[in-house]
Amino acid sequence: MKKIAIAFLMFAAVVISGCSMLEGVNNTLNYANEATEYANEVSTFVEEVPSLAEQAVTDEQAAADLEQRMEDMKQKINEFNELEEPSVGADLHQQVVDYNHQALSGIDVYLNNIENGTLDPSVIENTEVFQSLSEISQTVDQLTQLVE
Repeated sequence: MKKIAIAFLMFAAVVISGCSMLEGVNNTLNYANEATEYANEVSTFVEEVPSLAEQAVTDEQAAADLEQRMEDMKQKINEFNELEEPSVGADLHQQVVDYNHQALSGIDVYLNNIENGTLDPSVIENTEVFQSLSEISQTVDQLTQLVE
């Protein structure tokens, strides 16, 4: 009877640890997918927003679109920051979060400029927002390669 109980406990321990390991793999894969999606969104934002900012100086609809794109990016940044970091690549995740904080600060400056009517499109490409977002794409690419 003791042998059966011990065998059952050993089997249960193996199943439980296997489930835990499988869950860890699933979490890592989910993180990699979300990080890749985020990097794609950041790249699209960096490519499209400068020309939209140029239009926003003279076009109220473009200014409203720019403001919405900035707000959407802020939301995406905050969602990424809340992701549970993988055990592998935690330092790269933290780098992305740090870049995200810089980008959020810059986005807030642009949103204030839009609201005050003082938007200067020539500045948009040379700010921390786009430099930080460019770094985010590169770092996320490294991170997803590491966790996949």
